[in-house]
Amino acid sequence: MAALVVIGPDDPGEPGWAEARSIAEVEDLVRAGRTVAVTPAALAGDGEEAAELAAASVCAWAGARVFRTGRPDQVRLAVEMTESLAGRRPPALTRRGLA
Repeated sequence: MAALVVIGPDDPGEPGWAEARSIAEVEDLVRAGRTVAVTPAALAGDGEEAAELAAASVCAWAGARVFRTGRPDQVRLAVEMTESLAGRRPPALTRRGLA
């Protein structure tokens, strides 16, 4: 599977990337084997950070690999956490809790 890429809002994309504008479009493009790029802020709509991070997480779960954002650190963290929860990457830190 392709690596996750987080780029700035004005950074140019690669010619092979397919830009998705909805979750359904992300799923369709992933099924077609394309590398999918999304702009989570555009999908979130209201400009709130929490909504953008939620949109990025849902897109990552659906298979998007490229994220265009003005909040690269926060989006990268949300997407990496989603990838760990989905079982596609090991968690960065594991702890065993004993009661």
